[in-house]
Amino acid sequence: MRKVEGLKVEGGGSKDCSSVSGSILSALFLSPSIGSIPILHRKGRGWTITLFLTFTILSLSSFAQKKRTKMNDKQIVIYQLLPRLFGNKNTTNTPYGTIEQNGSGKFNDITDKALDGIKELHVNYVWFTGALAHASLTDYSAYGIKVDDADVVKGRAGSPYAIRDYYDVDPDLAVDVKNRMQEFDALVKRTHAKNLKVLIDFVPNHVARSYHSYAKPNGVTDFGVQDDITKAFSTTNDFYYTPGQPFLVPTGGAQQTPISVLQDGKFDENPAKATGNNVFSAQPKYDDWYETIKLNYGVDYQNGEKQYFDPIPPVWLKMRDILTYWTNKGVDGFRCDMAEMVPIAFWNWVIPQIKKVNPDLIFLGEAYNPKVYKKYLEEGKFDYLYDKVGLYDGLKKLIRNEPTADVAAIKHVWQVESAGFGKHMLRFLENHDEERIASAGFAGKAELALPAMVVSATLGSGPVMLYFGQEVGEPGKGQEGFGGDDNRTTIFDYWGVPSHQDWMNGGLFDGHKLSAAQQNLRAYYKQLLKVTSTSDAVINGEIYEVPVTGNMNNRMYAFIRYSGKQRLLIVANFDRTQSLTANIEIPDQILKVKHSSPVTDLLTDRKLNIPAGTSIPVSLAPVSAQVIEF
Repeated sequence: MRKVEGLKVEGGGSKDCSSVSGSILSALFLSPSIGSIPILHRKGRGWTITLFLTFTILSLSSFAQKKRTKMNDKQIVIYQLLPRLFGNKNTTNTPYGTIEQNGSGKFNDITDKALDGIKELHVNYVWFTGALAHASLTDYSAYGIKVDDADVVKGRAGSPYAIRDYYDVDPDLAVDVKNRMQEFDALVKRTHAKNLKVLIDFVPNHVARSYHSYAKPNGVTDFGVQDDITKAFSTTNDFYYTPGQPFLVPTGGAQQTPISVLQDGKFDENPAKATGNNVFSAQPKYDDWYETIKLNYGVDYQNGEKQYFDPIPPVWLKMRDILTYWTNKGVDGFRCDMAEMVPIAFWNWVIPQIKKVNPDLIFLGEAYNPKVYKKYLEEGKFDYLYDKVGLYDGLKKLIRNEPTADVAAIKHVWQVESAGFGKHMLRFLENHDEERIASAGFAGKAELALPAMVVSATLGSGPVMLYFGQEVGEPGKGQEGFGGDDNRTTIFDYWGVPSHQDWMNGGLFDGHKLSAAQQNLRAYYKQLLKVTSTSDAVINGEIYEVPVTGNMNNRMYAFIRYSGKQRLLIVANFDRTQSLTANIEIPDQILKVKHSSPVTDLLTDRKLNIPAGTSIPVSLAPVSAQVIEF
C-alpha cells in the first residue's frame, strides 16, 4: 500500500506498509496497543505451525458450495499491473526522476497486443493498480488540479494508495490529460473485447491529506466538508481530529534527496486529522502512513472502539456511491485495500448493495489475520481474501531454503487455516508489496519458485495471481527513489521495469528481447496456467494428501486433486540438492472415481508410460514439480 521506512522484514530491505507481513501484521492485530488503538509498529510475533501426521480428505463445506464463483468452468487467474510502469518504454531510470526524465506508461499503451500477451498466460482478470487519481508531485495545475505538497507525498509519482479523488483517474496515465477518463473507458472497453475482466483498487480506509474531488458528479459532497472540526470524534464526521492542534510534518525521516528542495517541513492542516494507520496525534512518525487521513466509519477508537452504525455513517453512504460509480463504468471487481481496517459491518452492508448493480462483481480483500478470514467471507460477504499469512509465507521459506522451512506449512493452510473455504483464498508469489522472487533479497533466481507456483495454482480452486514481470524473472533491482533498493518494483516513482521491457519490446509485446531463460520461464507459466485454469480436478475437485513415502523429507510434498472427471497427482520438490524418489500409492476411493487416463506429465505433455495400477512411481529432480494426470 505505501512505503514505511526502516521496517525490516523477512528477506531484508525496507517494507511497504500495505504488505503488513509477519511482524507488521502481528503488530496490527495481536500486539499490545496504546490504549485501545491498534498502532502499526515493528515488534513481531511468530506463527506456530502444528505438524499433522495423518492425511486428510477434505470436502468442500456447505459454505464453500454456497459461494460459488461465477466462472465455474475456469479458475480465476489475475494479472496485476501498474499502468504507470507497464507501458513505460523509457529506460533512463534516473533515481527520483521526473515524469519528463523517466517517462510513464499510459492507458493507451495497454494495447490489443499487450492484452493478447497477457491472455496468453490464461489470465481472465486484469488488475489495473493505481488507476485512480492519487497525490503526486507532478504539476497538473494547467488542468485545474492543485499541486500537491511534497511534505505529504511519498516519491515523485506518489503512492497509488493515497487517493486524491475517488471519482477521477491518474492524469499521469493519459496521453490527453483533459480526456483522461475517456482513455480509461477505452481501456475497459478494449479489455472486455478480449474477454478479460477489469479489477481496480478500492481504498476505503484512508485518503490523501490533499483529498479534493474535482471530478465528482453533481450532488456529491466531498469528505470532511460538513465535519464539526471542534470534535475529535463525531458520528457525523468523515474524519477524526485533534482539536486545537495543527498538523506537524513528521521529522527524522529520509536523508537529503532531489525532492528535499520541494519540502519546507510544513503542511497547512488545522486542526490535524488522524493518520491512516490509526495514529491519533497531530504529528505522526515518519514510519507512519503520514501522507493519508483515516476515514471515520463510526468507530470511536479513543473510547473503547465503540461503534455507532445506526444511523448509517456518512462515509458508508459516500463509499457506496463511489463503488456504484465505478461499477456503472464497467469495472468487474474491486481489490479492497486493507479490508480489515474497515468495520466488517460496512462490508456486510455495502457488498450486497453493489452486487445488485452487477451480480457478477467480485470483491477481493487484502487481509492478513487468519483468525477472522471465515468471518470476512461469511459475514463480510467477500468473495476472496489474500492468502498471505499462511501459504505465501510458508512457500517463501521453502523457496529461500530457510532452515525452518517445512512443507507442514502447506498442510496447515488447507487442513486448518482455511479448511472448508480454501476456494475463497487468493494465492500468489508476487505483488506490488512483496519482494520480487528473482531479487537478491528473496531467491536470486526466478526458477527456484516454480515448485511453489505449482502448489499455489493447484492447492485450491480459488484465484491465482501473477504480478507483471514475474513471468519473465524481473528482479526489482535498483535505487529508484522513494522505493529504494528494497527488492521490489517501486510503486512511488517514475521508472522503467527492465525485464518486463524486454518482453514489451518497444510496444510490440512479442518477447523478442527476452533471453532464452526468460522465454523458458514464461513458457512454464503459460503451460502451468493452461493446465490449472481449466482443470476440473482443480476447479471442482477434492484434495487428498499423500502420506510421506519413499525418501520424502520436509522439503517435499505431494497431494492429489480429484473429481468425477479428472485425477491429478501434484508432486513438488523444494529440496535444493536431493531428488525425490517414491512409489505413490493411490487409495481405492480415488481410483474408483473415474476410469484411468494415460499417465501424463501435464507440464510437459509427456506420456509417462506407466501401466495402470494402484501406484505411480515418481522420480523428481531438486527444485522441480510435476502435475501428473492418471
